[in-house]
Amino acid sequence: MKEKIDGQKVLGLYEKMFLIRKYEEKIYFLFLEGIMPGTIHQSQGQEATAVGMLYDLRKEDYMTSTHRPAGHCLAKGVTVDSMMAEMFAKKTGCCKGKGGAMHTGDISVGAIPAIAIVGGGIPVAVGVGLSCKMRKTDNVVVCFFGDGATNEGAFHESLNAAAIWNLPVIFACENNLYGASTHIRQVTKIKDLAVRGDAYGIPWEIVDGNDVIKVNEAAIRAIERARNGSGTTFLELKTYRRSGHSRNDACGYRDKKEEKEWFEKDPLTICKNYILEKKITTLQKLEELEKKVLDEIDNAVEYAKSSPYPEPQDALTDVYFEGGK
Repeated sequence: MKEKIDGQKVLGLYEKMFLIRKYEEKIYFLFLEGIMPGTIHQSQGQEATAVGMLYDLRKEDYMTSTHRPAGHCLAKGVTVDSMMAEMFAKKTGCCKGKGGAMHTGDISVGAIPAIAIVGGGIPVAVGVGLSCKMRKTDNVVVCFFGDGATNEGAFHESLNAAAIWNLPVIFACENNLYGASTHIRQVTKIKDLAVRGDAYGIPWEIVDGNDVIKVNEAAIRAIERARNGSGTTFLELKTYRRSGHSRNDACGYRDKKEEKEWFEKDPLTICKNYILEKKITTLQKLEELEKKVLDEIDNAVEYAKSSPYPEPQDALTDVYFEGGK
């Protein structure tokens, strides 16, 4: 990790990662207890990719996500209360109870509601980037997708379009080695997915996706390129999800040695150890920060439980009827 980074910023990065981890742990147990409806696709272990990429974005910048969007949304600024209420299908949810776990977002903070189709958010990000360029703003778009999405046609068409139009889009591939239960080596022959940027003339970097500071440094470089009109960047963030593809996935297909090696590279542990080694703060202060986050999550659960459900007529709001009234 870089020595020059501001200590307060490191604490901010850690706090946001801790929030994401504990939020996802909370909803996991709420689902197991049958308190919360629906299903979940979690991202424990990938907190550094979300926080590192989004920490330095402006509120007016944009982000597109995947079918496991919780970390991205919380990192972009969607409130814990509105996220939790959405999980309970309540009217106060960030998508008014209409989205659920795989479709969270809040356009007021630049978090475009997630699309659950693999690779579905990539062309949307290009469209938003084109809008930014046509409106002559200096806003940028961070587009998240997994390794599996890089074999989708939409991925290749979108990278080509972003390249030829010189759009302010940052493609952030969270390579966690698995598309559902299929290992990347079974479907892709190249070692590093980032080299696919060469096919479209796009600058690329390979980044340790479990080191939030390294991710953040790469993000800052890409954001600066996009903001000053130099176009897109492709970042491959090598990471690993600690949970299965979905809540009923026991990960029997994963090698135990592989799991052990990756679990030892936990992004929260890496960042916490750095904070303590560099004496940025004390363990007691760090535990106080963690306690504050846990209280915030508990309060969000109570807020969600006490919030009203949507009314039947709400199904007709926020819907576009072509030719209708």
